[in-house]
Amino acid sequence: MNGAGYRPGVVWSAVALAAVLWFVTFSLGGPSFWIKIGVSTAILAAVAVREGTIRANALSFDRKAVIQGLLAAAGLYLVFWAGKEASTLVLPFASGQIGAIYDKGQGFPTVAIFFLLLFVTGPCEELFWRGFLQRRLMERYGRWGGFLLCTLVYAGVHVFSFNFMLIGAAAVAGAFWGLLYMKLARLDSVIISHSLWSAVIFAVAPMS
Repeated sequence: MNGAGYRPGVVWSAVALAAVLWFVTFSLGGPSFWIKIGVSTAILAAVAVREGTIRANALSFDRKAVIQGLLAAAGLYLVFWAGKEASTLVLPFASGQIGAIYDKGQGFPTVAIFFLLLFVTGPCEELFWRGFLQRRLMERYGRWGGFLLCTLVYAGVHVFSFNFMLIGAAAVAGAFWGLLYMKLARLDSVIISHSLWSAVIFAVAPMS
């Protein structure tokens, strides 16, 4: 049953689940945003693991994966820095919306955010979005078709934030990690990139 290839019922049910979880995380009240996103990504990772994602991907986390992940995280941080500088110059609402992204973390310890992003949400997101969803979509629609569709879905679920800058950021980051996964064919490098980048940009060197 696990690792049985593209099965539309499984794939699109998982996408629907991701949309519901992102709606709950971004649009509803309740526990801290960081608790909700941690739980949501863990649920999606459990789906991915159940569907054979770990067996189907290279997860050695060797020296090469660490170097690739570090370089990719640094490169994406620079992309976001340039994007932030450009967007705040031309879009009057950009600064406020970027600040609103960081406001979601108010009241939650910065150290806890750092470790949550590094060891939970980053790895869990990549297990689901690239390791499971993109891989399955590439099996069905080809490398580029699967990549584009996964990136669209990844950006699309962020619409529940009702924050144009966050949706755009998700599209850019999703495309970056999707291309990295497609080129390297290594999920461990992408996990390291996502985990380090998110931990740094939210807890070490924010761009607000």
